[in-house]
Amino acid sequence: MPAGPFSSSPEIAASRDGTPIAYFDVLVPSGAARAGPARPPLLLVHGAAADHTTWRAAGPRLARRRPVFALDRRGRGASGDAASAAYSIEREYEDVAAIADALAARAGVPAIDVAGHSYGGRACLGASLITESIRRVVVYEGAPVPPGVSYRSEELVADVRAALARGDNEAALSTFLQGIVGLTDTALDSYRRETVWPARVAAAPTILREIEAEAGPAASIEALGHVDVPVLLLLGSISRSPFRIGTDALAERLAHVQVEVIKGAAHAAHHTHVDRFLRLIEDFLDR
Repeated sequence: MPAGPFSSSPEIAASRDGTPIAYFDVLVPSGAARAGPARPPLLLVHGAAADHTTWRAAGPRLARRRPVFALDRRGRGASGDAASAAYSIEREYEDVAAIADALAARAGVPAIDVAGHSYGGRACLGASLITESIRRVVVYEGAPVPPGVSYRSEELVADVRAALARGDNEAALSTFLQGIVGLTDTALDSYRRETVWPARVAAAPTILREIEAEAGPAASIEALGHVDVPVLLLLGSISRSPFRIGTDALAERLAHVQVEVIKGAAHAAHHTHVDRFLRLIEDFLDR
């Protein structure tokens, strides 16, 4: 795997069930130096069917001001995986918590910051409930929706399941990205031309279990509404309506929350609106 803006070899933290979870040091861009006073480390957590390389645009710029790390969630990249029957979103919470504990201990600080995209944001929220090593949480369109609202129809889930059953990972991924994430035909065609596309197709079998897990009690708005560390909820102004509904509903329940909308952005502002995305995160973390 090319290192790009990441360390060439990952570090490994064992999650509570023994699964090895890999995380990479995000490198400061060549010729740049880390600016300002020492800040707590930041852990970046990717969304469905992705891996740590989804932070290739935003990560290095964040690393100019603080130590930044990006993990591979279980089942993709350099991380291990437990048996499918053992999967639950609680395991994802434990994975993020394990790395937060390790990074806080190594940095000699009480807690670190975490930022997650989509399902990764949900994992960050859940992790903050089970460890004291998380100081602040940033979530980009990862909020659970209230009862009676759904990110996806049963028909779409059935289409993803059927594509995976016949071994057509690309069809499963494309169905997910268009029907649930909301990618346009043009955006999907552009995505298919990116060098990371084959890795995203390879990770498609993890999509179904995450779709199913996010509908469970541990991922619900009732459970995650108990997060009591400061949370920044980010939203794209042209994203599908369930993302707005979930963001607003979760904000009503959180004790310490800030909501910001990125004008003109959809579900991938960390690629399409990097300047605004980074400015909001840095302002929030630097308080």
